[in-house]
Amino acid sequence: MHAAVTLHDVVVRYRHRAVLDHISGAFARGSLTAITGPNGAGKSTLLKAITGLVPVASGAVRCDVQRQRIAYLAQQSGIERDFPLSVLDCVTLGYWPAQRPWQRVSPEKIQRAMRALESIGLGNMMRQPVGVLSAGQFQRMLFARVQVQDAELILLDEPFNAIDARTTDDLLNVITTWCAEGRTVVAVMHDHDQIRSWFPTTVLLSEGSLIAWGSTTSVLTRENLFRAGQWFETRAARAA
Repeated sequence: MHAAVTLHDVVVRYRHRAVLDHISGAFARGSLTAITGPNGAGKSTLLKAITGLVPVASGAVRCDVQRQRIAYLAQQSGIERDFPLSVLDCVTLGYWPAQRPWQRVSPEKIQRAMRALESIGLGNMMRQPVGVLSAGQFQRMLFARVQVQDAELILLDEPFNAIDARTTDDLLNVITTWCAEGRTVVAVMHDHDQIRSWFPTTVLLSEGSLIAWGSTTSVLTRENLFRAGQWFETRAARAA
């Protein structure tokens, strides 16, 4: 299957330390992939290397998707929530990558943004300021913004961090719908049970190195998790 993104021996450095150390692999078009591993494994850096937000010291990232057809959703902690925009205005920002400078958003696109908010459960909040949204509502809004962007490649960095279980399930269903539409989705994830239930493919990293890349059942094995330093923390979390 043709790849949307191919990594060849990618190295990313920060202050002379390899944050990603010779990573190779490919994300097939239309695939649904989780990137997981302990803190400091290089998961977010891998997404940023794909988008070009961090420079690659050596190796190559080949992305066969036009830049305006890539949607990147950063962690909530890195997103400004106090900017004076309505929920609907924030969702229409998803059109900007494909808009000409200073071009107004058409009434048809505004209607599509409103339908996206309704489908995500925020139809009654679209005129509210972004700052009043809960963490779960805010994430729903960001998913609606990705939805109107009509991206071919969707990169999600810890999309379910600090949100409730119902919102997580709803948004996981949105992700599978995107994949069924032929979009390539890559998400940084921590919950191995969620990964096993929803993500057919997994990339496991540890300290910038690639532990395994392939089908989720073959990657999230006891041996691989032990090598990644996650086996004991996984057992401890389940026992808690």
